[in-house]
Amino acid sequence: MNEVRPDQTLGDLAAQHPAATRVFLRHRLDFCCGGRQTLADACAEAGLDPRAIAGELDAEVARGDGEPGWDDRPLTDLADHIEHRYHAALRRDVPSLIEAARRVERVHAAKPAVPAGLAAVLEQFWAEMQSHMAKEEQILFPMIRRGVPGDHVAGPVHVMMQEHDDHAVNLARIRELTDDRQAPAHACATWRALYDGLGVLEAELMQHIHLENHVLFPRAMREDD
Repeated sequence: MNEVRPDQTLGDLAAQHPAATRVFLRHRLDFCCGGRQTLADACAEAGLDPRAIAGELDAEVARGDGEPGWDDRPLTDLADHIEHRYHAALRRDVPSLIEAARRVERVHAAKPAVPAGLAAVLEQFWAEMQSHMAKEEQILFPMIRRGVPGDHVAGPVHVMMQEHDDHAVNLARIRELTDDRQAPAHACATWRALYDGLGVLEAELMQHIHLENHVLFPRAMREDD
């Protein structure tokens, strides 16, 4: 395997070597909506040593055990995977996170560091996400499964990518309200479980958006795919 180079983009690295996403998540490097940045530029922005991160990436890629590679698999399989893994998980998990946020805000309203407004942000995120998934499941993914030429899917793809940027804004707002998901010492079990669940939500959503932005959508827009 060739060594990771600092001039490669985060999106390309994640697409070529799915195990690399563990490093990106660990160092909070945005490989989904920010996936067009090179590793060097992303590290400079985050105050990280690109050579050290490249070394970590080489080690993770050698170790493997990441997401399956999708570059050579049928687009129908990838669309199915996104629906069955990521869409289903969102429908299963987000409503309970909203309820937990409401409970924490209500019960601990007078305590320091309570994430006031978190439930409202999650509710907005969930409303937007349900609309987004419906567009994919009812319009874009059926087009991709039918092999509709790339120029015809470009419009819906553009809309989906714009909405992905909106999801990233919501994730940033959640981190802000929760002090980067750092529960205070006095937090109860529900409060801590809420923050753990939000961490899983962010990691899963980044993987989800990455697969669409850097694998599914680019391939779908190539007419000869």
